[in-house]
Amino acid sequence: MSISAAELTAKKCTACEGNTPAFTSEQIAAHLPAVPEWTLADDGKLIRRKYKFKDFVTAMAFLQRVAVLAEEEDHHPDLHLTGYRNVAIELSTHAIGGLSANDFIVAAKIDKLGS
Repeated sequence: MSISAAELTAKKCTACEGNTPAFTSEQIAAHLPAVPEWTLADDGKLIRRKYKFKDFVTAMAFLQRVAVLAEEEDHHPDLHLTGYRNVAIELSTHAIGGLSANDFIVAAKIDKLGS
C-alpha cells in the first residue's frame, strides 16, 4: 500500500539510531510514489532530486529554506550547488546506511517548499 505526500508531510522526523533497520525495497516502493520527482539511487540507499533555478540568488534562497526545514526536522540532506544555479538534494539516513521514513518525510516537505 502506497503512502501519500499528505501523510508524509503530516509527520515529524524521529531520531534513528544505528540499530534502526534501513527500509526494505518494499517499504521504499510504498513511499517513493509520494515523492515522484525524487529518484532512487541504483544501490537503493538514497533518494535525489535536481532543480534548475534562474540565477544564483534564487538557488541560494531555496537552499536556505531547505536548511531551515532540515533544522526543524533534525534530519539533514546533502545539498549540492553547481554551475551557480543547479541544485541537487540527496537524502539518506547516515546512521543506518540507507533510507528511513525520515528521508521521505523531508523529501515531501521540501516538495511543499516549491522551487
